[in-house]
Amino acid sequence: MVDAERFRAILNQEREQKRTLLDSLRGDIRSVSAARVDSNVDDEHDPEGSTIAFELSQAGALMEQSRAGLEQIEAALARIDDGTYGHCAVCGEAIPEGRLEARPWTPFCVRHASGRTKN
Repeated sequence: MVDAERFRAILNQEREQKRTLLDSLRGDIRSVSAARVDSNVDDEHDPEGSTIAFELSQAGALMEQSRAGLEQIEAALARIDDGTYGHCAVCGEAIPEGRLEARPWTPFCVRHASGRTKN
C-alpha cells in the first residue's frame, strides 16, 4: 500500500514549484514583449545573440510544458482523493513505489508507460 499522504506532500510541493515557475515565465514574457515594443532594433537580423522572437518562443514552450506538468500533478492529487492513486490506469496493478518516487504524478505502471505521453 502506497503512503498517499507522503505523496500528497510531494505533489503539493511540485505543484507550488510549477506555479512559481509559471508566474516567473509570465513575467519574463511580459518583459520581453515590453522590450520588443519599446525597441526599434531589427532583432531578426541582429548578429548579437538570440532574437526577441526566439526568447518569446522559448518562454512559451516552457510555459506549455509547465502547464501540462501542473495538470498531471492536479490529476494525481485527484487520484489520491478518490483512492486510485498508485494503481495503473490501464491494468489496475500497483505502481511500484520507486516509480512513484521518480514520477509521483504518473498514472501508469512501468509496463504501460511506454508509448504514452510523458508522464
